Amino acid sequence: MDIYQVIDKPLVTEKGTTMLSDGNWVTFKVNMDANKIQIREAVQKIFNVSVLRVNTQIVRGTRRRFGRTTGHTKAWKKAMVQLKEGDKIEIFEGV
Repeated sequence: MDIYQVIDKPLVTEKGTTMLSDGNWVTFKVNMDANKIQIREAVQKIFNVSVLRVNTQIVRGTRRRFGRTTGHTKAWKKAMVQLKEGDKIEIFEGV
């Protein structure tokens, strides 16, 4: 898998910003087939930072109503990445 297919988008949430300020953690929405090793390599090569730890979580899809019919959103994978002290990613700065 190509490193640019591993990371879908950064997640900027309230909990994510507190994790960034407390322990230098950043969160990403990643491909469901990506493992921790691929996520670590992709973040290090794309953003030129050192990764200490990678935690992953599969977020289940939720039930949604569309008029009379009901459906589900897709399940997706979230990756929490801890960066080395002093490393920063510009996307998350100033949020």
